[in-house]
Amino acid sequence: MGVADIMMIGKLDAVNLAAASLANSVYFLICILGIGTLSAISPLVAKARGAGHPNQCAILFRQGIWASVLLSIFIGVILYVLTENLHWFKQTARVTFLTKKYLHILNIGTLPLLLFTAIKQYSDGLSYTKPSAIITIIALSLNVFLNWVFIFGKFGTMPMGLFGAGLATSLSRFFMAITLFLYVRFNTLYKPYLHLKQHEDDRHYLVQIFKIGLPSGFQYFFEVGAFAFAAIMIGWISEFAMAAHQIAINIASVTYMIATGISAGGSIAVGEAYGRKNKQDIILAGRAALILGTLFMGCCAVLFALFSPFIVGLYIQDDIVSPMAIRLLWIAAIFQLSDGIQCVGLGVLRGIHDTKMPTFITIVAYWIIGIPIGYYLGFNTSWSLYGIWAALLIGLTYSAIALSRRFINKSRAIDFSYHSPLN
Repeated sequence: MGVADIMMIGKLDAVNLAAASLANSVYFLICILGIGTLSAISPLVAKARGAGHPNQCAILFRQGIWASVLLSIFIGVILYVLTENLHWFKQTARVTFLTKKYLHILNIGTLPLLLFTAIKQYSDGLSYTKPSAIITIIALSLNVFLNWVFIFGKFGTMPMGLFGAGLATSLSRFFMAITLFLYVRFNTLYKPYLHLKQHEDDRHYLVQIFKIGLPSGFQYFFEVGAFAFAAIMIGWISEFAMAAHQIAINIASVTYMIATGISAGGSIAVGEAYGRKNKQDIILAGRAALILGTLFMGCCAVLFALFSPFIVGLYIQDDIVSPMAIRLLWIAAIFQLSDGIQCVGLGVLRGIHDTKMPTFITIVAYWIIGIPIGYYLGFNTSWSLYGIWAALLIGLTYSAIALSRRFINKSRAIDFSYHSPLN
C-alpha cells in the first residue's frame, strides 16, 4: 500500500512526494514498535501447536487482540503529539502543512492495522498463511482504486491529493481487519485452536507477548528509526533529495517485505521445532530461511543494478529527482544482501525466543555505526545524501553478520536434556 501511495502521489509533484516521505517516516517509526511487538505471537502460537497445546493457542488469540488494542492507544497518542509538533523536524513550511493532514488520517487506521497484524500473526503461527495474503492483495486493489478516486477526484468527489491517499489507506486497513477477523472466527480450520477447554492464567500469555515482543518491536524501531532520521537529515539537504530518497527507499521496501515474509516463515518453523524440542529441525529451518533470504535478495540486487532507470521512471519523470533516485537505487542494490540476511536473522532468533541481544545489535548497527557515519559523510564531505545511504549500508552489513552468527551459535548450543536458559 505504501508503494501504491507513493507511485500515485509522485504524479502530483516533488513537494507532495517529500511530504509523503516525511509522513511515512514518522508514522512507521512509531507504528513499527507495535507491529514488531505483535510479531511475537506467531512463534508463541507455533510453539504451543508444536507442543500439542491448542488451548494455549486459543488464549494467545484473545490476548493478541488485547495487546493490539493497548498498543494502538499508546501509539495513537504518540503519533498525535508528533503530528501537532512537526516543526521539530525542521522541514519546509509547505512540506510540514501537507504532512500534518496526511498523518492525522493515517493515524485513524492504526487500530485496524494492529488488529489485522495480531490476527495475521495468530493465523501464521498455525501455518495458515494464505488467508491473510489473499485479504491483503484484495485490500491493495481496493487501496489503489480508492487512491485514484480520492487523490484525483473521480466519480464526483473533489481532488484531495495527499490527504486522499491517507484516507484510502485507512479505509483499506479497516477492510483488512474486519475481513480477517470474520474469516478466522467462523472458519472451521481454526475451531480446534479458538475454543478454551480449560482456564489458565491469561495474563501470563499477555505478559509473554510483551516480554518477547517488545524487544522485537524495538529491533524494528531502531532500524526504521535510523531510516526515518536519515530521511529527516536528507530533508535538510533539499526537497528534491527528500523526494529521491522516498522513491529509492520505497522501491527497496518492496523487496524488504518479501524478506520479512521469509523471516516470519523461518520464525514459525523454528518456533514449532522448538516446541517439539527438535534441535536438528531448529538448525535446518533457520539455515533454510537464511539461505532463501540471501538468494532472493541477491536476485533483487541484480535487478536494481540493471533496471534502475526503468524502475524509477515508474514513479516520477523529473530532471532533478530521477538521476538522484537512480544513484540511490545503485546503493540499494549493494545493501540488498545485508538487509535480507539481517531481517531473516532477527526472525529465526525470535523463533528460539532470543530477542534481547539482537535488540542491542540493532542499536549498535544503526545508531552507533550508521547514523553518526551518515551525518559525517552527508554534511562534512561532498557525498551528500549518497554518504547517508552509504552509512546505512555499513550498519546493515554489521547487523547481518552479527545476527546470522548469533543464530548459528545459539542453535548449536541448545540442549533439551536439561532446563535450557532459552526454555
